[in-house]
Formats: sequence, C-alpha cells, structure tokens
Amino acid sequence: MPDTTVATNRRAYHDYFVEDKLEAGVALAGCEVKSVRAHHVSLQEAYIEIRSGEAWVVGMRISPYQTGAGQPALEPNRPRKLLLRRREIDQLDRRVRQKGYTLIPLRLYFSDRGYAKVEVGVCRGKRQYDKREAIKERDERRRTDRALAERR
Repeated sequence: MPDTTVATNRRAYHDYFVEDKLEAGVALAGCEVKSVRAHHVSLQEAYIEIRSGEAWVVGMRISPYQTGAGQPALEPNRPRKLLLRRREIDQLDRRVRQKGYTLIPLRLYFSDRGYAKVEVGVCRGKRQYDKREAIKERDERRRTDRALAERR
C-alpha cells in the first residue's frame, strides 16, 4: 500500500529552494488523527522550530473533528511535536543556524503502517528574481512541450 498524501505545501516550492528532505512522525491526539484522515488540515503557514532539543511544527492547522460528543476541544493551530532521533534534531539544528535556512513541512501523509508523517524540507529562501526566473523556465518548458505535441 503506497503512502496516502493528505496535504501538501505547494507554496513552499515557490518561495524556497528545497535542499534536503527528511521524514518525521507527528504526535497527534486521537480526534486530530480522524480530522487529518478527513483532509481537514492546512500546511500553508506552517514552519518547524527547534526548541530545547525538540522539534515542533508551528502553524499547521488541523480543524476540530466535528462528530463525537465529550471530546476535548483542542486548539487548531497549536504546536505539534515532531518525532525524530536526537542525532537528526541536532543535524537539523546545525543546518538551520546557518544564515538563510529554515525548516518547512512539505507534505503530511500516512505511511504504509498507518502512522502520520511529515516530510520536512531544509529550505533556503528565494529572492524575487529567483521566482521570476523559475516562472520563465516553467513557461519555456510548457511552450516546448506544446510545440512537440503539435508535431506528433
């Protein structure tokens, strides 16, 4: 069974150069897992912080699960802990301390075994002219693809 992607952060690829990727588990409450399975999650404003030797995803919105009475109301934007090995956290911390690097969640998915995972990207911010260049390259690629398709 392949991974089931729940949410992607498409904006991250526009705003950042993704230099490295890493898989991390996410500590979620039971009602949050149900909400994530129903695709009620957004990664748009999310980023990852390393505080006191622990990695936290901040700004990931998981809407409250609607059905079921008596469940605790959890804050939709609360920070959620990432499950990583100490060595991985230290390595990410060293990379982030370099100027211009940040950690961004690229996608949220369920693994083959049913665990919620986050694909973490070590990213470097794009300048405005980098974005324009990427758009120009994409448009050029589309034009060449169309020209090749018309010839067939």
